[in-house]
Amino acid sequence: MNLETLNKYQPHALAVLRIITALSFMAHGTQKLFGFPASQGPTELFSLMGLAGILEVFGGAAILVGLFTRPVAFILSGMMAYAFWFVHVPMMGQGNIIPAANGGDGAVLFCFVFLYLVFAGPGAWSLDARLGAQRKAVAA
Repeated sequence: MNLETLNKYQPHALAVLRIITALSFMAHGTQKLFGFPASQGPTELFSLMGLAGILEVFGGAAILVGLFTRPVAFILSGMMAYAFWFVHVPMMGQGNIIPAANGGDGAVLFCFVFLYLVFAGPGAWSLDARLGAQRKAVAA
C-alpha cells in the first residue's frame, strides 16, 4: 500500500477514530447516569460525577455525529485532563502520576484523542462537513 492510497483514506480513518471514541466515551456516561452497562448504579445528577455523566453522554453524542466537533472536543479534552489530575492522581493516596498505576490511562487517552480532534476536525461522515458543504452551496 503506498502513501497516496493511505492519504486518500485519512478522512475516513479519522471518522472511525471519532466514532469509536465517542461510543466508548458515551458508555462511561451511561454508567454514571443510568447504571448501564454494569456499574455501581446511577450517580446523583446534581454532582460533579453527574455533570461528568451529562458531558460524556451528550458531548459524546455530538462527537459521534460530528456536530460542533472542535469546540465540544476542546471541552471534553479539558474535562478528561481535570479527571486525570483531580480524580485519578489523588485516588491512589500518594499522588501517583503514572496512568497505569492510578487507573487514569483511559482519561489520558480520551484527553489526547479529543485534543487531536480539536486540531484535525471531524473527518468524513460528519454533520459538520455536511453543514459546511450546505453553507458553501448557499454562498455560491
